[in-house]
Amino acid sequence: MSLQKYVGEKIKEFRLKRGMSQEELADLLGTTKQTVSRYETGERKANQDILFKLSDIFNVSIDDFFPSKKETVLKTVNLTFTKLPIVGAISCGNGVLAYQEIEGYEEVPTSWLNGGEYFFVRAKGDSMINARIMDGDLLLIRRQEDVESGEIAAVLIDDEIVLKRVYKTNGTIILQSENPKYQPIVVQKSDMKNVRIIGKLKKVVLNF
Repeated sequence: MSLQKYVGEKIKEFRLKRGMSQEELADLLGTTKQTVSRYETGERKANQDILFKLSDIFNVSIDDFFPSKKETVLKTVNLTFTKLPIVGAISCGNGVLAYQEIEGYEEVPTSWLNGGEYFFVRAKGDSMINARIMDGDLLLIRRQEDVESGEIAAVLIDDEIVLKRVYKTNGTIILQSENPKYQPIVVQKSDMKNVRIIGKLKKVVLNF
């Protein structure tokens, strides 16, 4: 894939993520829908001035339009892929976790998986927006029963999967959202019958 086409796909990705039409983006850029379409397909190069405007519109860094070194390496070697379930719910009968409501499967490079068991959940709502996790994002989770203080985890609360930053202090677990309009959930370690850490967030995958 050429760099120009890669940048075009990122423009489309950010536009869709924010629910914009090509016409709406064209109005903000002071150009036409056809020009936006050509940027997105890679037929036309988005120059630096356009990318700076897009950075402001999408509230992202200009670097986010370009592949990281890791992504460049991934695209230039022969990859093996692993298919993982996108889990909508998890049951915990007899203390054993079981996946339920599997909405589909997503293939990821096996190199992303450093041992252990992995699955996807889909982000819901706006509770983690300050961690740049948006409604609808796919979240790659490594299944584990605990995380370090300050890490983001998938947590099972009354059979509902939520994503929270976990803090530990003096026998207390604090489940913190990344949005100030949501109050933290405070749980004593000795009283976590209905709260259970089920995995650690490893990667956010934008998905449309």
